[in-house]
Amino acid sequence: MRNIVNAVLLRRNRVLLARRSPQRKAYGDLWSFPGGHVEVGETFEEALVREAREEIGILPTAYVALGFIADPNTPAASPATYHLYAVSSWEGGDPAIMDNEHIALEWFTLEAAIEHPDLALEEYRPLFRKLMLDRG
Repeated sequence: MRNIVNAVLLRRNRVLLARRSPQRKAYGDLWSFPGGHVEVGETFEEALVREAREEIGILPTAYVALGFIADPNTPAASPATYHLYAVSSWEGGDPAIMDNEHIALEWFTLEAAIEHPDLALEEYRPLFRKLMLDRG
């Protein structure tokens, strides 16, 4: 089982989405969240902080687990689970692309994110709806 953490950055009624580089093996050129694989001996929270620093140059300071999504498109022999964290506060300024994992970062209203045609996973849509309800 591959465990992957995702940073779901929230600012007011907006969510940060990251467009994956076209050459990425999984979900190339589609929109998802910054994040990556949990390394051996690393907690999910440690991986979240490390990946946020490596990919978008920020240090999450306030975050809460949102749940997980089992990737419906991975083979049974190599399943992947995404562990999502709502990040509401961070240090380091505005998120910026720090590596070649993504080609764009963009803030979307939660309403626009629900309707986005190029999401990596359809399972993001119910997540955005839940965030809308939680944020009132």
